[in-house]
Amino acid sequence: MRWLPLGSGAVLLELDDLAQAMALHRLLLAEPIAGVAELVPAARTLLLKLAPGQAPDARLQDALRARWERARAQRALPQPGRVVEIAVRYDGADLPEVAELLGISVREVVARHTGQPWQAAFAGFAPGFVYLAGGHPCFQLPRRPSPRTRVPAGSVALAGHFSAIYPNASPGGWQLIGTTDARLWDLQRPEPALVQPGFEVQFRDAAEEGRVVSLPPAGGLEKGLAGPTGSPPAAPSDALGREAPGGPAIEVLQPGLQTLVQDGGRRGQAGLGISASGALDRGALRAANRLAGNPVDTPVLENLLGGLRLRSHGRTTLGVAGATLALQVESTSGACRVLRSPATVALDDGDVLSLAAPEAGVRAYVALRGGWQVAPVLGSASRDTLARIGPPPLQAGDRLAVGGVAPDRLQAVALAEVGEGPSLPSPGSLVALDVILGPRTDWFTSEAVELLQRQEWQVTPQSDRVGMRLQGAEPLVRARSEELPSEGTVAGALQVPANGQPLLFLADHPLTIGYPVIAALASHHLDLAAQIPVGCRLRFRVVAPFAQEVFS
Repeated sequence: MRWLPLGSGAVLLELDDLAQAMALHRLLLAEPIAGVAELVPAARTLLLKLAPGQAPDARLQDALRARWERARAQRALPQPGRVVEIAVRYDGADLPEVAELLGISVREVVARHTGQPWQAAFAGFAPGFVYLAGGHPCFQLPRRPSPRTRVPAGSVALAGHFSAIYPNASPGGWQLIGTTDARLWDLQRPEPALVQPGFEVQFRDAAEEGRVVSLPPAGGLEKGLAGPTGSPPAAPSDALGREAPGGPAIEVLQPGLQTLVQDGGRRGQAGLGISASGALDRGALRAANRLAGNPVDTPVLENLLGGLRLRSHGRTTLGVAGATLALQVESTSGACRVLRSPATVALDDGDVLSLAAPEAGVRAYVALRGGWQVAPVLGSASRDTLARIGPPPLQAGDRLAVGGVAPDRLQAVALAEVGEGPSLPSPGSLVALDVILGPRTDWFTSEAVELLQRQEWQVTPQSDRVGMRLQGAEPLVRARSEELPSEGTVAGALQVPANGQPLLFLADHPLTIGYPVIAALASHHLDLAAQIPVGCRLRFRVVAPFAQEVFS
């Protein structure tokens, strides 16, 4: 087993194969290690996300070594905790090509796909997307050379030695062999994911089924068949709160380019294929809440590039932090006052608060004293733009009530801490970011590692909450050309795709990825990265070398 640090707060464990990774994952679930907050299993790795303040130290290594000794003796895939049967129409666009690649008939492809159960190994890519292993050994298939821009929901696919079902329409490069009407992801169910790691999946040819019954209720070892008469489509989730009769509220007049509800993120959902998400600038989240007198983890509005206009219905108090910008308050009498962030803003009934375009930074955070009344989704009010989970982006006409924070938890506004933190970059600035090499630095040439630090990297317009796409004059060249098996990652990871131009992942990153990560941001620069405008130039400064431990 290889121990590969990933940034300041995670460790990637590389094991011999999938069976060993699943065995260690199972042991760590049964025997948790103090300081390990979340586990992300993948094809032959296990990512350990550490609790805040926890270091990847010798104590953690010793605890892992003891469990690994037992896990490596368990070569077989674990026994399933639940059996799910899924009816498939074998009508996929790539089915004839798959048959040709395997040198067998289409009928034989179907027979082998349905001939034995598959084990749900790990989640990734999207909520409800689970990698299924343990099928017929003939299935060793390449991904498509050019991914499709849109794969329909319910597509049954093959890639490598895995099978999977796309839970929603999305881009994808797997070989499509069929379709199913089973709903892989439905937030209206007590367990949104139909298939989870540890389950067993049995595919059935829908053309040969005499009848189709619905999936049974969750719990225990069960068999059922999800097919065309399964769960109806779920209603769209609207987690925005509504104005309480007679109570104070905020009306959105203009949302700007993008305004989302965010908090500290949703933890512990790796089994569903969901990353933590949450506010990109955690320091600004806390600062805005202190300015409003809220607990620091209360949901806030995250606004991108200003343009947000809010009208107060009743008397309200807001805290604004993050990007440096002007705040204008217009009263019903026509009077106008201008403040600068960070600031506490008291609004009377009818007052309108406007956020100007930032002078430095890109994201402002607006807290409402008493909290924004929003319903959590899977334990968080955050909007995950990749997974499309959480309250929808704000629109003109939305009215959000005050609520969510009990009166006895409110505090006096804290103006004393205003101005703390690093200065924020403005468009065109050169920004230095500290990075820790690894976990896949050895997949690159020594010249590429040197180039990463020497060259300036420009932030391109193809950047969002998922990540910042960077462009350098020279690409990073890999020393290893083979395909990297899917593995977990973290916010701040610098993934290098085939074109050699890095992608710096932010909070809405996918749970697992398939390109190597050359380095990751040190945790103290994650908030700064969230405030970097498009067009800025980046220089990466290595503060910790590539390090690994090999447990024999």
